[in-house]
Amino acid sequence: MKLVRLRAPGGLDRLELVEEDPPRPGPGDVLVRIRACSLNMRDDFAVQGKTPLGDGRVPLSDGAGEVIAVGGDVDALRPGDSVVSVFYPWWLDGDMTPATRRDIPGENFDGFASEYVCMPAHAFTKAPAGHSHLEAAALTCTGVTAWRGLVVRGKVKPGDTVLVLGTGSVSLFALQFAKAAGARVIATSSDEEKLERLASLGADATINYKAVPDWGREARELTDGRGVDHVIEVGGPATLAQSLVACRTGGHIALIGVLTGFAADVSIPAVFSNQIRISGISIGSRADQEDMIRAIEVNGLKPVIDRRFPLRDIAAAFTHYGARKHFGKVCLEL
Repeated sequence: MKLVRLRAPGGLDRLELVEEDPPRPGPGDVLVRIRACSLNMRDDFAVQGKTPLGDGRVPLSDGAGEVIAVGGDVDALRPGDSVVSVFYPWWLDGDMTPATRRDIPGENFDGFASEYVCMPAHAFTKAPAGHSHLEAAALTCTGVTAWRGLVVRGKVKPGDTVLVLGTGSVSLFALQFAKAAGARVIATSSDEEKLERLASLGADATINYKAVPDWGREARELTDGRGVDHVIEVGGPATLAQSLVACRTGGHIALIGVLTGFAADVSIPAVFSNQIRISGISIGSRADQEDMIRAIEVNGLKPVIDRRFPLRDIAAAFTHYGARKHFGKVCLEL
């Protein structure tokens, strides 16, 4: 089988395409022929050497394919099933704990940049019916993140207003989930072409945050001064203050991303005096993923795919991803 190993200390020139024998499933395991993977920011950090990994680690946390064989004591999956990986294989349900957040594919153990993988059956769920492997591979990290932030923790409901920042995959998924829930969506970008694409996906109003630096106030004005019910906050330090301005009294901010850094000055009175609820979101559980997949099937939602690359061009895929000009998921086909 073909697979990619990342040699320490990392860097795109340290991604090696190699040939190895396929693994064999033991008790509780499934052998999956991976057909597609998708790239995420944490994968980019890993391959660039910003997240130290062991020498020879197989990267990528998101993969999809079909079950080839199962070990003993596996009942939920069978050969031929289309499956998609789970980001936290040991976080099955409920709240995250230190024990359940361990062992992330592509970081603590080998990930999905490989034609075959053998993992415990609970490291996968069934893929949405009617989705290609490429579409299913887009769901694991960013799809579940948007779902948990907006639906599980945010409890979005019909008539709510959701503010999504930028055109990253989390924001695009959140836009789709919000519209499926009957909510109104305000979306931001600095690119007029991308703003048009956001509108075509269902955004009810858009704001160019470069043209309107006080975009938080603009979002509030678009709700007749009430403020938005939910913010999908992916920017971090440079955007959080505006997100607080945009939020209604008692509103919810799903704090997800760190695109602009890791530390922010936050107006504490703005949080408590307006009773803003801020939820830190780190992907979600296996149960969250299964709930999301049912909702995707019922609503006929499809992830936005930007571009696909063959496995041998993984370095080019990360170069494209790192340019930050994509709209939707950057994927690999195996």
